[in-house]
Amino acid sequence: MRRKLTVVGATLAAMILGIGTAVAQDDPSQVEPAQEVGFDFGDGQTIAQGLSIPWGLAFLPSGQALVSDRNSGAVMLYKGFGAPEVVGGISVPPKEGEFDERGLLGLAVSPTYEEDGYIYAYHSTDEDNRVVRFTIENFDPEPIITGIPSALNHNGGRLAFGPDGKLYVSTGDAGDSANSQDLDSLGGKILRADPDGSVPEDNPFEGSLVYSLGHRNVQGMAWDSEGEMYASEFGQNTWDEFNHIEAGANYGWPVVEGTGGEPEYVDPLTTWTTAEASPSGVEIVDDVAYIAALRGERLWTVPVLGGELGGEPEAVLVDEIGRIRTVEVSPDGWLWVATSNGSGGDVLMRFPALDEQEG
Repeated sequence: MRRKLTVVGATLAAMILGIGTAVAQDDPSQVEPAQEVGFDFGDGQTIAQGLSIPWGLAFLPSGQALVSDRNSGAVMLYKGFGAPEVVGGISVPPKEGEFDERGLLGLAVSPTYEEDGYIYAYHSTDEDNRVVRFTIENFDPEPIITGIPSALNHNGGRLAFGPDGKLYVSTGDAGDSANSQDLDSLGGKILRADPDGSVPEDNPFEGSLVYSLGHRNVQGMAWDSEGEMYASEFGQNTWDEFNHIEAGANYGWPVVEGTGGEPEYVDPLTTWTTAEASPSGVEIVDDVAYIAALRGERLWTVPVLGGELGGEPEAVLVDEIGRIRTVEVSPDGWLWVATSNGSGGDVLMRFPALDEQEG
């Protein structure tokens, strides 16, 4: 049994998100009661505006926000409203036209930040994409994963620490779809690494960072309350995907785009046309996935639990703030989003949790 995610209210300013999670049983007495969760998307606060392609977003334990600027390579620290402190800059390739998507992409904060102070970043060079780590006090980026295929687009770029304390890295096929099925290539994969970049002993392929394969261009990863992993993925011309990620699984690209029904490949939980989505960052709060959509210019909300859908996708912020690149929840419970409109017109916004408003 599944309940549909509902949107209540006649206007965006009155939107309230609710989700009911249910046990998959026929006995109605075993169905869990509806759980109301979500954010007030009509009560956003603008943290910063006039930005140029903010990409990565991560929070220090203090609640201060780190933001990466894709084109310049700057790492910015927001301590509140107003101008940020520039922590440092990472060298990125000069742009080769408006469709060059290389640069400084994802950020992640070490789960043991208060002990080690590490911040992780994914960035492009002239030869590859790579993952580096540094501290604010000593901004000297140390490469820990190199050799990820790079191209003008399809670079992946998201970083996230999982519930297991491992570093997960999303990569793109770098415009060569053969990379996605090649276990000797780091392209078109989700990688799993120890915090120092080494290969965990329990990875699905011995001696390899590869955690899952057959991806085209993953830019969002998150986990539900049961520790199940999900990822968003750009399709080519027809279907964008939202997938439940399992160790060692093959998601089919380039053989399959969207739902293929092939037994050797994992079908997505849900799909959208590329005009509706072009999905990038993902955050999961109270078992609702919030999925940033670029071309779709909206935020998709998808209830999930235990590797399955808990209801039908719904959209908020439709055509309100443009292309949405990144979505993350802050330590104080606000949902932050960063846009990717270009031309210096991007914003960093946050939205309050409904329970915070009511309390």
